[in-house]
Amino acid sequence: MSYTARTLAEHPALRPRFRGFHDRAWPAFLQDTEVNAVFGLIYERFPEFQFGLFDGAGRLVAIGNSIPFRWDGRPASLPARIVDLITGAVRAHQRGRPPTALSALAAIVDPRFRGRDLSRRVILTMRRLAERHRLTALVAPVRPTAKGRYPLTPMADYVAWRRPDGAPLDPWLRVHWRLGARVVRIAPRAMAVTATVVEWEARTGLRFPESGRYVVPGAFSPVTIDRRRNRGCYVEANVWMRHSVRRTAPSARR
Repeated sequence: MSYTARTLAEHPALRPRFRGFHDRAWPAFLQDTEVNAVFGLIYERFPEFQFGLFDGAGRLVAIGNSIPFRWDGRPASLPARIVDLITGAVRAHQRGRPPTALSALAAIVDPRFRGRDLSRRVILTMRRLAERHRLTALVAPVRPTAKGRYPLTPMADYVAWRRPDGAPLDPWLRVHWRLGARVVRIAPRAMAVTATVVEWEARTGLRFPESGRYVVPGAFSPVTIDRRRNRGCYVEANVWMRHSVRRTAPSARR
């Protein structure tokens, strides 16, 4: 089946539909308030890098969010946090400083259409956007989809796990790997959530009767509960992966 990518710049009516995809995609506990406070800026500042994939019947089957930013190509200079990636890109845009790379932010497939290779198509669309805008690289702070099954394993160890064919064990890392991407850095504090104990209990359906570290289903690492301070903290690592892109003329379209 053929699919058509339409950017928010080309199709402004897409804007409210992104929210529905995001609401279904993330665990209830993963509410990084700093990221949430600035995420809407990507639609205002970079609409040409937000897109939907439509099937032949005109149905929106997947979305992609990405952001152009300035990067010198060194793994060490990639942002440690998603909020830093977004705010840095916005500041550079405001100052008229041209981006050099594109970062993926989200690739979300409608659950009704999973199993049709759409996540790979979303990443390929991002790569074409990077090429079209003459950016030198596509990077992604990948959130490994199966990491929550191994919350006590450090991310660096988990990333090194391989299948017999040499591909990453994690399925989402594997999609990027098969497209030629390679791990360049662990983002140790990509997302962070701090909330009251009551809020954590409501979001997880669990009870935290005393202070300590708790394994929460779907979380990449334990949640630290401090009942005396009425606070629960969760820090999530992501994995920076880099895709190569080809340089094309600004007018080239695919």
